[in-house]
Amino acid sequence: MQDNSKKRALISVTDKSKLDQLCTVLQRYNYEIYSSGGTRKHIESLGFKAVEVSQYTDFPEIMSGRVKTLHPKIHGGLLALRENETHMQQAHEHNILMFDLLVVNLYAFEKHACNPDLSPSQVIEHIDIGGPSMLRSAAKNFKHVCVLPGVDYYEPFMKHIDEHKGEISPAFRQAMSGETFALTQRYDQAISTYFQSIQTKSKTSELSSDTKDIQLNLRTKYTLRYGENPHQSAGFFTSVNSQSSILEQDISGKTLSYNNILDLHAALKLIADFQDDTACAIFKHNNPCGLGVSGNHSILDAYEKALSGDPVSAFGGIVAFSKPLDGPTTEVMLKTFTELVVAPDFTPEAEALLKNKKNLRRLRYSQEHLKALLQQNNIKTALGGFLIQEQDLKSFDLSTSKCVSKKQPSKQHLKALSLAWKAVKHIKSNAIVICNENQILGVGAGQTSRVDSCHIAMNNAQKCKANKDILVAASDAFFPFKDGVETLAKMGIQSIIQPGGSIRDEEVIDAINQLDMSMLFTGVRHFYH
Repeated sequence: MQDNSKKRALISVTDKSKLDQLCTVLQRYNYEIYSSGGTRKHIESLGFKAVEVSQYTDFPEIMSGRVKTLHPKIHGGLLALRENETHMQQAHEHNILMFDLLVVNLYAFEKHACNPDLSPSQVIEHIDIGGPSMLRSAAKNFKHVCVLPGVDYYEPFMKHIDEHKGEISPAFRQAMSGETFALTQRYDQAISTYFQSIQTKSKTSELSSDTKDIQLNLRTKYTLRYGENPHQSAGFFTSVNSQSSILEQDISGKTLSYNNILDLHAALKLIADFQDDTACAIFKHNNPCGLGVSGNHSILDAYEKALSGDPVSAFGGIVAFSKPLDGPTTEVMLKTFTELVVAPDFTPEAEALLKNKKNLRRLRYSQEHLKALLQQNNIKTALGGFLIQEQDLKSFDLSTSKCVSKKQPSKQHLKALSLAWKAVKHIKSNAIVICNENQILGVGAGQTSRVDSCHIAMNNAQKCKANKDILVAASDAFFPFKDGVETLAKMGIQSIIQPGGSIRDEEVIDAINQLDMSMLFTGVRHFYH
């Protein structure tokens, strides 16, 4: 019979950190170490003995290392039930040794899948085959085998085995089995997600979109202090194949909250629509309370326009810029309490001023961050399932709009209408936005009645001291009745842009003509719930 009284560990890892600590503990409890390739060489360089796997299996590594641990003498030693006489007899007949511990971490597929410089054929070479196979074998047989699927588990294992004087409890083995199957499931989903992404890009998939499953392969990035309210727990999760998140950078001040992240996301989506402009947006409760666009490319001018739209709501908001933030703008901005400022860059003068504000968080975003944000699907939970939709990325072209009124909008009105229509897409429905050529003057958001949103937007606009020579309004969906436009007309709105499509469109158009206003139909709705 083979001597299966010895304790044996099989180690095959990509990440070779902390192996010195692990091997020291294994040596203390008389484990015999088996390993292959670079892992064995590293273990021996640390001063520990290791048996070469190919020497044990009597079969060399072949096919550039693709085949080395896929062998019955490996999987037999991981899967055999020690109390089963038939298993042990077959192990004896085939000279199969039992393994008590498996230490494996996988090829870093996710890291390489995110590398835009690698072709699919290069990425595929980083798919681990032998590692997941060994992990599953060991995890299935947790009654006899303990598995450590990553470096993070070394410390708990070493503490456990010391506390149990060289033994591993059934509860610990079972817990590690669960961790292992969760890891291999995420790994396989990462590979599947990658293949779906390259099929989408190359349009090679022969499956219709309605037959495809969408896989949510997520991992915890941050545990947040709480959710929308202090009594709700919350976390920030990312896809295993996602590009680097904007939140990866060091953030000064206190940790971002659930609500901060929602507002930051909404602000960046809006700024993505104004990348070609010198623009500033101020967000509060997931809605823009201010938006300014500078005609002379001054970031200070853009901020002052955004702030003047609703200086009361701007208190405690998030400020987003389309261009780098400079010192003079920072000096003015710091006069109003701000939670977070995000920009593509900060001048040294701006950095110096911001560092003096302990709890003001600042973040840089890149074009890659915006691109990744816009490529994400919108996902919400509902009725025990998930609602998943594409982003609303419909761009706006004035030339595709139709003037339905007798009066034609002027060039100035058209400029203001374009700004209003781009802005209304980012406001919670029912949404009404009142603008001039360069800024939001009033916002009505999230009301169950569109006419109520009109009243709120007008009330906010009346408080604004900005130039009101040009006043236009945008509605994210059609006006179901003429009362909405009549309400806006009382404030002096001169032109309106809306999707159209109501059964009462003619009634609304007649009202517009009687009021000597102009109106554009876009044919596109922008509900945002």
